[in-house]
Amino acid sequence: MNFPAGFRWGVATSAYQIEGAAALDGRGPSIWDTFAAVPGAVANGDTGDVAADHYHRWAEDVRLLVDLGVDAYRFSVSWSRILPEGRGRVEQRGLDFYRRLVDTLRDNGIEPFVTLYHWDLPQALEDRGGWRVRDTALRFADYSAIVHDALADVVSKWTTLNEPYCSSVVGYAEGRHAPGAREGHGALAAAHHLLVGHGLAVEAMRANGVPGQEFGIVLNQSPTVPVSDSPADVAAATRQDVLLRRQFTDPLFGGTYPEEMTAMYGELTDFSFRHDGDLAVIGQPLDYVGLNYYYRLHVADAPHREPDPAKRTAHDIGVDTTRLPDVPRTGMGWPVEPVGITTALSDLSARHPQLPPIYVTENGCVYPDTEDLQDTDRIAFLEGHIAAALAAGVDLRGYFCWSLLDNFEWAHGYKHRFGLVHVDYATQQRTPRASFHWYRDFVARARG
Repeated sequence: MNFPAGFRWGVATSAYQIEGAAALDGRGPSIWDTFAAVPGAVANGDTGDVAADHYHRWAEDVRLLVDLGVDAYRFSVSWSRILPEGRGRVEQRGLDFYRRLVDTLRDNGIEPFVTLYHWDLPQALEDRGGWRVRDTALRFADYSAIVHDALADVVSKWTTLNEPYCSSVVGYAEGRHAPGAREGHGALAAAHHLLVGHGLAVEAMRANGVPGQEFGIVLNQSPTVPVSDSPADVAAATRQDVLLRRQFTDPLFGGTYPEEMTAMYGELTDFSFRHDGDLAVIGQPLDYVGLNYYYRLHVADAPHREPDPAKRTAHDIGVDTTRLPDVPRTGMGWPVEPVGITTALSDLSARHPQLPPIYVTENGCVYPDTEDLQDTDRIAFLEGHIAAALAAGVDLRGYFCWSLLDNFEWAHGYKHRFGLVHVDYATQQRTPRASFHWYRDFVARARG
């Protein structure tokens, strides 16, 4: 494999999944603290209260990054650690934590890629309506400007949102993620306000006037494949693609929402949350886009779960995504199809020819551990997907493996382990898996 000069090799994490210290140094509660406390919401009653204890063990984790040989680290900032109420008073101890982290990364030749929002909205803002209301977008811009002002002297790569599809549809329509809502209009409003917040945040950070700054967004991109060539299944795949991908990519890079959304949702929403001028705010030029890929979706036409259109949730669009192909699967049951990452990259670039450079910002898998942590399936998965990403022939600038560490895997709790590094949650001992050593050697070879 031939990688372009300057290609970035990294790993990724997120704040709520690894930091712990949920009530320490002034951090306020987030929607994930609240959601995880609901009986039955998270497997085994797990919470992120301790997680991988990265808040105390960050220096040890940076040493792991150095040993791994990566030159980039993508992590997220906890909004609740900076603004415990989501707005107003700034908690300096939170900013100081991230300052120590990024300074140490820089001292070790590792570039920080900062994500400002990875699903952990301050609970105080959810109590005021959350992403359903426009005010949250305004507060996100304020928060982004505060963090940027504090760290822009040592951070140049800024991502506004991670996977707004999950924040809006999975959190406000499916209810599988925080805040656990099952709504129609509210979920679609949340998706829109997330994009407005993204645009306002980019404007606010650019207004700080710091030279050399780059701004982007990270989107999950699961290509949809109809299970047959019947018109019904093909139409179902189109609807799923609009819900997961084009609801976000079209306004970001095309200046419009998909026309299909009106027919898809009918009486569900009047789209009154869209205001004049919003698309210009959402669609301002970006310096890069991050693409997260795990699996393709195989889609069949299906009846709506709720017969009354006015009562449907935003993800009830008449599709069935449970019919998996006869291919290998990960430990989470996800189909292993490296061609999907090729398709995801080439589709996005073909649909939007003026797309900025792309990073693969998450790609990884779960498999059952062996006693000696010889995770050969993970190694094969990563090697196949890296090759498939390169085969897309797009302006690809870097690859980030998910994840550095085992962590709190959202509604799955601690059942599934994505880490190149095994974490014993009882002792917090870190032990690199075989995939850690493979990735280290692969990166060294790729650099020549």
